[in-house]
Amino acid sequence: MSTIDDVKIFTFPQLGDSRGNLVVVEGGRDRHIPFIIKRIFYIYATKKEVVRGKHANRYSEFCLINVCGSSKIKVFDQNFNERIFTLDTPNIGIYLPKMLWKEMYDFSEDSILLVLSNNYYDKDEYISDWDTYHNEQ
Repeated sequence: MSTIDDVKIFTFPQLGDSRGNLVVVEGGRDRHIPFIIKRIFYIYATKKEVVRGKHANRYSEFCLINVCGSSKIKVFDQNFNERIFTLDTPNIGIYLPKMLWKEMYDFSEDSILLVLSNNYYDKDEYISDWDTYHNEQ
């Protein structure tokens, strides 16, 4: 079972010169994210008062990066431990292992939240009911 202590913060290499910056993210590498990327999606044009997520995933792991703007990520484990992360730097990401409840909120107007996953989309692996999540082994 994953716990809040399994969440990791990654600082990705930021390369740049007078032309601008470049951030490198590689899947399956120890210094980057610990899985092969099978799915990429991003959340944008989300109003500040909207809460996204509100679910856990049985099999999927994620890495979240706010490539523009900022947002907050509230993470819970099945022991009711909670931690809040602020993502506001385009070369910082958080790794979320499977079976952690996540809520994304407090999006800035220009926020673009990039999400990388180790699995393809499967609606059957989502747990969207809080009580079901806490009772699942």
